[in-house]
Amino acid sequence: MPMNALSLFLRRSRLAPLTLACSLLVSGAAWSQTAPEPAAATALAPAGIDMVNTLSGIPAPTLGAKAWLTLDATSGQVIAAQHPQEAVEPASLTKLMSAYVIFEALETGRLQLDQKVRISEKAWKTEGSRMFVDPNTEVAVDDLLQGMLVQSGNDATVALAEAVAGSESAFVALMNQQAKALGMKHTHFTNAPGLPDSDHMTTVEDLAILAQALVRRFPQYRHYDSQKEFTYNNIKQSNRNRLLWADSTVDGLKTGHTQSAGYCLVATALRDGRRVVTVLVGAASDAARTESSLKLLNWSFKNFDTVKLLDKGTPAVSARVWEGATETAELGLSEALWVTVPRGRAADIKTEARYAQPLMAPLIEGGQAGTLVITLDGKELERKPLLVLHSVDEAGFFGRLLDKIRLMFQ
Repeated sequence: MPMNALSLFLRRSRLAPLTLACSLLVSGAAWSQTAPEPAAATALAPAGIDMVNTLSGIPAPTLGAKAWLTLDATSGQVIAAQHPQEAVEPASLTKLMSAYVIFEALETGRLQLDQKVRISEKAWKTEGSRMFVDPNTEVAVDDLLQGMLVQSGNDATVALAEAVAGSESAFVALMNQQAKALGMKHTHFTNAPGLPDSDHMTTVEDLAILAQALVRRFPQYRHYDSQKEFTYNNIKQSNRNRLLWADSTVDGLKTGHTQSAGYCLVATALRDGRRVVTVLVGAASDAARTESSLKLLNWSFKNFDTVKLLDKGTPAVSARVWEGATETAELGLSEALWVTVPRGRAADIKTEARYAQPLMAPLIEGGQAGTLVITLDGKELERKPLLVLHSVDEAGFFGRLLDKIRLMFQ
């Protein structure tokens, strides 16, 4: 390049931004950008992420339970928890994972709701709560699902497990495989119904991950665990989730009880378009788990709000791209960004886009370019992968050369 042309280029380049600029694209939240940092872990409340109630002056309710957790199912944020990673027995809460695997089989066509399942001797003899199916009879999958989720029938659960995988042991392998895929790091199943076993353990955090996955992925099957009663073989049994009678906004999920596990309940309620999931294990009685779960739901809805900051596919930031066919790239999220905060604090949310400097072409659509960090009062509420919304190809030879020269003078 001739010297006079180079001098002219350098003078003009002073007018262009030489650092990554972040546009204010979302109202109600302050935005900034810094150097990149490592991606967050996949747990519900990973290291460095604060539970929402720590930013509120309102104390969590006192509950009579060994461990508990409350989660906003839309934002995925933990509102509050006690002993979230302590090992606990899931009892019949195990049937939530059995249901997940069965629902997946229904979605992929490996199982049909009107399909008849022959009841084996093993299923018929399974101890504990029962649907009272008879051996060597054929029962529809739809009826067995009601028997499993409404009546908590262990016999129905084993029959469905055998229908999906051929044997209960093969089905349990699918359960553990799915637990790993969902990020349930502290969970191991040894049977499908939730019978006591020293190696059959989970945590309330892992159960919350599972419950959130169920309500998000399989809303079409919500009617099973919100059903109040089911009659089979002229035997009527009521759903043991007493919240279905106590609060009309509650529409699932499942109870559990053994002598060693105590009384357990994973519940969910939908109020004014907002869904909360609560997990509670180790209560002293049926009444105690019902009362404590309702108290936790009411506290979560009353004291916290969930607000949308960004729509799926909407740019969070326009970032300067070097050596690209275009000078900027739009970075955003793969899904809408919802954030849960103490009630009345939505206007105080700050959002920070962190990505590599300089950001070099080529950039592939959907590739992660950085991290979006959401804070309140200087504490992190959430982190989300910041993705390239539209690919940016490399510039031609001279375009790349000009950007190389610009970078030399930063």
